[in-house]
Amino acid sequence: MKFSINRDTLLPPLQQIVSVIEKKQTMQILSNILMVIEADTLTMTGTDLEIQIVSRLSVNGAQPGTTTLPARKFLDICRLLPPNTEIRIEQQGDMVKLATPRSRFSLSCLPAENYPEFAESQMENCFTISSGKLKKALDKTLFCMANQDVRYYLNGLLLHISNNALKLVASDGHRLAIYEDELETPTGLEARIIVPRKGVQELSRLLDDGDELLQVSFSSNHIRIEVHNAVFSAKLVDSKYPDFSKVFQQSFLDPIAIPKPLLREALTRVAILANEKFRGVTFHFAADLLRINAHNPEHEEAEEELTLDYGKGEFSISFNAQYMLDAVSNLDGDTAELTIASNLSSCFINEPGQQVYKFIVMPMRL
Repeated sequence: MKFSINRDTLLPPLQQIVSVIEKKQTMQILSNILMVIEADTLTMTGTDLEIQIVSRLSVNGAQPGTTTLPARKFLDICRLLPPNTEIRIEQQGDMVKLATPRSRFSLSCLPAENYPEFAESQMENCFTISSGKLKKALDKTLFCMANQDVRYYLNGLLLHISNNALKLVASDGHRLAIYEDELETPTGLEARIIVPRKGVQELSRLLDDGDELLQVSFSSNHIRIEVHNAVFSAKLVDSKYPDFSKVFQQSFLDPIAIPKPLLREALTRVAILANEKFRGVTFHFAADLLRINAHNPEHEEAEEELTLDYGKGEFSISFNAQYMLDAVSNLDGDTAELTIASNLSSCFINEPGQQVYKFIVMPMRL
C-alpha cells in the first residue's frame, strides 16, 4: 500500500472516525483504523462494534493495499503537522512509514484481515431529510438522554416516523424533550427506533446546518446514514420506549411568560449557591413577581426577583437549576413560557404559540 494525501484533506474525516473508537478495547485491533486503497480511493473505517464510521477520500499515486494503523497515534501525528502538508504513506512489512518534507514516522500495523466486520442487517426502510433539519432536531433533544441508566432504553433517543411526520424524544426520567417536524417527502412509514446515546452524539458531530439531503436507512436492528463522503452506522437499542403521553393528560395552570435572557441570567447567578449535588432552586410565584432562590449546606443563600404579568395565585415549586437552564437555552425566541401542572407534578417550557419543541421537567423536593 502506497499513496499521498494532503494533511488538511485527511484530518477532518480522521477526527470523525477516531471519535467512535474507545480508548480501552478488549480487542487490540479495535484501537486501529482500517485503511483500504482501491483505484485511487482511500477508505478508512473505525468502529467499536456498536457504531461505525466509514469515510472515502481520493488519493494520488496510489498502490492498492490494506492495513490497520493505531488510530490515536495516527491522528496525533496528522493533527500536529503544519497545515497543507503533503503526507506520503507507505506500508513496509508490519510497519507503515509516514513521510513529509521535514518529518518521518514509523507506525506498527496489524493485519487487515483480522479487523472485525460490522455486520448490518438488511435495511428495510428509508427516508430523506436535510442535514440541517436533522442536526437541529438532534441538538434540541440529545442533552436529555440518560447516561448509563439501568433502564437502558433511556440511554438513547427515540426516532418516530409517521409518514411525513418526524418526532424525536429523549428523557432521563427527570426531564423530557420532544421535537417535531415534517419531512419534505411522505415516507408511508410508521416506525419507532431507539438510537443509542453515543450514536446520537457522534451523528450530531458529523452533521452540519446545510441543505444537503441525507438518506436515512434503518431496520429493526441497525441505522445507516450517508453524510458527505462518510457512512454512519449504528446498532439500535432493542427495547420499547416508555409511553410519555400521560404527562399531557392532566390539567395545567395558565401559562407564565418570562423574558428568556432575564430568566437565564437569574438562574445562572442563583445556581452558584445551590447544593452542588442536587442543584435545586425554588421558584416562588406571587402577584406579578417571580422569586428564585437557592441555598446550600454551608447556609449560603441566593435570591433573584423577576417582574411578571401574572396574578393567578401564589405557589412555590422547585427544580434542578441545570435542567431549567438547558431547556431555556434551547429556546429560539426571546420568551420562555412555563406551563405548570395544577398538581405541581411537571412543568412545560416552550415558546409562546410554538408546538414544535417541548421540554418537560419534573419538580424536586427540597
